[in-house]
Amino acid sequence: MTQGGAGRPQTAARGQGLAPVILLTGLIVLAVALRFWRLGEWNFEGTEMFTLRDSVRPQFRNPRPLGYLLTYFLVRPLRPLDEFGLRLLPAVFGVLAIPAFYAVGRRLIGTRPALFGTLLLTVSGLHVFYSQFARYWSLVFLLSAIYPYALYLGVRERSSRALALGVLTMVLAILAHPVSALLAGGPLLWLMGTYLRPSYLKQAWGHRSFRWGAVIALVLLAAITWRLVPILQGWISMHDRNPGMGQFLLGPKLPQGPKQLALLAAFLEGMTPPVALGAAAGIVMLWQGRDRTLAVFLASLAVFPLLFVALISIRTPVSTFYLVPTGPVFFLGAGVFLDRLFQVDWAIRPRWLVPATITAIFLTAGAPTLISQYRNGRRFDFRGVAQWLEPKLSPGDVIFSDQPMVLAHYLRRPRVEKLRHDSAPLREAAGELRQSGSGGVLWVIAPAPAHALRTNLRRGGLAYWMYENCQLQNTVGRGRIDFRQQYLQVYRCPPAPTPAT
Repeated sequence: MTQGGAGRPQTAARGQGLAPVILLTGLIVLAVALRFWRLGEWNFEGTEMFTLRDSVRPQFRNPRPLGYLLTYFLVRPLRPLDEFGLRLLPAVFGVLAIPAFYAVGRRLIGTRPALFGTLLLTVSGLHVFYSQFARYWSLVFLLSAIYPYALYLGVRERSSRALALGVLTMVLAILAHPVSALLAGGPLLWLMGTYLRPSYLKQAWGHRSFRWGAVIALVLLAAITWRLVPILQGWISMHDRNPGMGQFLLGPKLPQGPKQLALLAAFLEGMTPPVALGAAAGIVMLWQGRDRTLAVFLASLAVFPLLFVALISIRTPVSTFYLVPTGPVFFLGAGVFLDRLFQVDWAIRPRWLVPATITAIFLTAGAPTLISQYRNGRRFDFRGVAQWLEPKLSPGDVIFSDQPMVLAHYLRRPRVEKLRHDSAPLREAAGELRQSGSGGVLWVIAPAPAHALRTNLRRGGLAYWMYENCQLQNTVGRGRIDFRQQYLQVYRCPPAPTPAT
């Protein structure tokens, strides 16, 4: 079976009737359950504090204002911006991504591949996390699952409605987060390399629609450049002025090269290796079929952002979150791959046994992370630390903590110092407490090292100073069944340092 324009009639004929509607409805119901279950039970995580701040006083000049404005106008009048209220819209966007992805996928690759991709998206632990995380990433995913594909369909089918939808959702996606614009980079370079030839341009320029399209494309490109270049420059200069800023006690620094490989590997691990590899295989299958144009388009959507973010990481800090817009490509490609498996005449009988087993592997690869999502929300329990620590604090105590804004929020304490790998601030604070004679105590709240790629407290002498001068008082957290263990350790450092034994 071929995909895209050549394969849709056969797939559509086979997908007629109520079966796809019933299956999609079931997936939407499952998506609601997975994205809203225990939604408000988790405490805030570091960057969610910025969402709380910017949703109370939103500003359009913010580089990513859309999510904050929607929360301010749609949620704040109806309920408090607590843990549930702040995550309400991300969960809604996460659910809306299911029918939106299916609708786009059905037009691109056919009904059954789209259903396979939608199934993988519905149970994706990574997408569930985006949907239960009070940031803008589920909105970015939703809009990124529409705009580049609507533009592609608009050009391929000469549909003004699809083009208008693509332009509108592209603008909204960039307002949700500027990184969404990276999706346009790959197709733009591909189109320029394919069609910017004198003979073709001379012939195409004679068509009025081409001239209008070129003008609109240039205007959009100029507007995107005008908005995004200053944002990128500001991001780089901000981190140059304040190296090591942010709330997190980060993991070990890697040299260039391994750093970029670790960044890409972390994102692909979140997608799960079967989905990532299946997506690559699915795009190759499209290339080998009759829809090479779609295969090149999907590959360009994924490759350009991956390379761009990796290159930017050489100059300034980046996050795997910046690769969120590429997510729909992986589920589309994996859907094509699974659909093709069921078309093969396997020698083993029953013939569905092999493809069903491989599909089960795809679905269960992320099951430990998905199950663990409902054990601790994929975050450290600073609220639990605050509840344990509050009765033990005295007015003269000093607190150093990872994610200090989160702990300060739950302690209702105006100041919590940021914990760094450099132990000098701890030594200075301990010395000041001894000299003051107030009887105050130094508290340190640090993430427990889980594995080699997580926080290493030995950097900067932090662990050695803590082990020599402090006593472990409590470990707070709930165990997961994947490798992301997120425990917090609470250390009490009395005014007089304890002699080393």
